[in-house]
Amino acid sequence: MPAVELSPGLRPIEAVARDLDLAPELWEPYGRDKAKVKLEVLAQRPAGGKLILVSAITPTPAGEGKTTTSIGLAQGLRKIGKRSILALRQPSMGPVFGRKGGATGGGASRLEPSDAINLGLTGDFHAIAAAHNLLAATIDNRLHFRQTTLDPRQVLWKRTLDTNDRALRSIVLGLGGKLQGVPRESGFDITAASEIMAILCLAESRADLRARLERILIGFTPEGEPVTAAETRVVGAMTAILNEAILPNLVQSREGTPALVHGGPFANIAHGCNSVLATRMALALGEYAVTEAGFAFDLGAEKFFNLKCRQAKLNPAAVVLVATIRALKMHGGQALDDLDRPDVEAVERGLDNLEAHLDAAAHFGKPVVVSINRFPSDTQKEFDAVIRRVESRGVPIAVADVFGQGGAGAIELAEKVVEAATFETALRTLYPVDADPVAKIETIARAIYGADGVTITPAAAAKLAKARQLGDAHLPICMAKTQDSLSDNPKLRGRPKGFTITVRDIEFARGAGFLVALTGDLLRMPGLPARPAAERIDVDEHGRITGLT
Repeated sequence: MPAVELSPGLRPIEAVARDLDLAPELWEPYGRDKAKVKLEVLAQRPAGGKLILVSAITPTPAGEGKTTTSIGLAQGLRKIGKRSILALRQPSMGPVFGRKGGATGGGASRLEPSDAINLGLTGDFHAIAAAHNLLAATIDNRLHFRQTTLDPRQVLWKRTLDTNDRALRSIVLGLGGKLQGVPRESGFDITAASEIMAILCLAESRADLRARLERILIGFTPEGEPVTAAETRVVGAMTAILNEAILPNLVQSREGTPALVHGGPFANIAHGCNSVLATRMALALGEYAVTEAGFAFDLGAEKFFNLKCRQAKLNPAAVVLVATIRALKMHGGQALDDLDRPDVEAVERGLDNLEAHLDAAAHFGKPVVVSINRFPSDTQKEFDAVIRRVESRGVPIAVADVFGQGGAGAIELAEKVVEAATFETALRTLYPVDADPVAKIETIARAIYGADGVTITPAAAAKLAKARQLGDAHLPICMAKTQDSLSDNPKLRGRPKGFTITVRDIEFARGAGFLVALTGDLLRMPGLPARPAAERIDVDEHGRITGLT
């Protein structure tokens, strides 16, 4: 087999490992351009770096470029002499083949090997799906042989697949006679929404991973008593499947900045952050660790603070809030096809959305820097409108051209982030965990979304009563909400007013350590659009992949 060629300008992965002072026994190469980093690093290196969280305004079809900005910022920090490292999520193949396409940044601020990262990297997602589906198969096997106390009508554990497929949301299992198992209703979640994905991303060690897997609530007995994964006796096998997947993946940016890419929960249906282990590793290996949380501040960043930082006792030094002139104009009512036309008034109207996220960020008491991700069609008058509004709040702002110039286009942003990160503040979360679940949901809805209140459906109320009965009411809340609006109505852009959030169901994620509140009509298995991105992806006769952007 011919040797894999490195992209122009990229270093072999051993050079990236040397840059981090990683001894050869602490990492395992996966080809010439990626590697697994062993957990022993955490025992040998103290976590002394500063954590920088990158978030964004509410996403629009115009794009915000949060990942591109994260990569550009880390490259910019290196340009000003800071030892920076990225800690990012791995893309799910569902969106890659669906609506979004690739998710490794863009232009001069992109992760490499981009195609491999978008198409499975070292196989972590496949391992998560295999462990998830082993548990599902074992549940049905034990039902078939009558080796469980589970009520077939109260099994909670579905199957998973890393492909958008609406036809698998609701299915019937076990049809075809006695040999085919026990007939029952079930369905599929996308792998990014699997509780095992959340568990892998929140686990602090292999022992913690195993303990969390054992706590997974798989269903109830006919009498309503909880049944956990520990009963199936396959948690050891599940842990074995995940034995390599728990190790963070080392890659690099186009400018050679080291990047740990690990885990990939969505922020609209899960907690939206890369793994705790990769984040801790980045803090041990770098002076500045740049990470991001999925979608906008109301989704990913809220969960980053209230779920990830609370559990792992992480304390970010600063927050970067990303916006684009084009997205602000869409929030201000300008049509997608008209975004190249300058419109200062639309920008000013759209700034209400940016201010909503600044107000949300203020609850956590961290310094915030606003980054405007530059596009060629942007005008100085439009930049000036944003700068005036942001600076009137006493918030620093920088215009960054990370797509076109890479790290050189983020030097001003990097300098302002370093300045902001000098002010150390204690970690502040939004609510006490011992509050009632409804109070926690209300707090998120009012403080972060700007809602007038919350409506709890009877089905959700029954699940919350069950949570209280089982002693799970203390768990924090993971809100599953549309990413397209601050409300639970995806059509409401800008800063909606006079709305309530409807919680239609509650799911138990005991292993991950939270309760999931499902709002609106959000689904845990996405569907493909009419023209999926998969239609433009191909491979030439030399093995080069095209269309994966």
